[in-house]
This record gives sequence, structure tokens and C-alpha cells, in this order.
Amino acid sequence: MSKGKRNVYSAEFKAKVALASLTSGKTLSELASEYGVHPVMIANWKAALLDSASTVFEKKNKKDSGVDSERVINELHRQIGVLSAERDFLQGASDRLARRVKGLK
Repeated sequence: MSKGKRNVYSAEFKAKVALASLTSGKTLSELASEYGVHPVMIANWKAALLDSASTVFEKKNKKDSGVDSERVINELHRQIGVLSAERDFLQGASDRLARRVKGLK
């Protein structure tokens, strides 16, 4: 016995159904039969919409976050360079010390 294919719904469809559940005054069962989806799915989409609604009003715009991300990436690359140089220096010092200790034995 094989199960049927799972339906994949677009973000636009989910938003439309979730908004309808908030504004239409219809029950989840009525909306489910109207849109052909399970009532639990509508409830989940509605909850997701309500949970993420506050992000619409965030002050940061996408251009600023891109600049901030680029700045962070550049700083991380700089730190990688510094740490690589330190590692190389310490590896060389460790090798020299190991040769010295070996020579004393």
C-alpha cells in the first residue's frame, strides 16, 4: 500500500488561505472544503502568519543588512588572516623548540 503524493502549496496560496481564516469569519472546516486542504494545515498557516507578522514592521531594510553582512564578512576574513599568521609563527617556534629538546637528549 503506497501513500499518495503530498501536496506542495506555494507561499502565496498559504498566505491567501491564512488571511482568509483571519478575515472571512468562516470556520476552519468551511475554509478547508473551499480550498481543498485540511483544517489543521490552515490553523498551522494562520499561526505561522501571526508569528511572523511583526517582521513586516522591522526597521532594518535589506540594503543596510547587506552592508552589515559584508562588513562582518570582511572582519572575519581579517581575523582568519591574523589567526593563520599566529598559527604559522607558533608552529615554527614549536618546531624549533622540538629540535632543541631533541638535541639535548
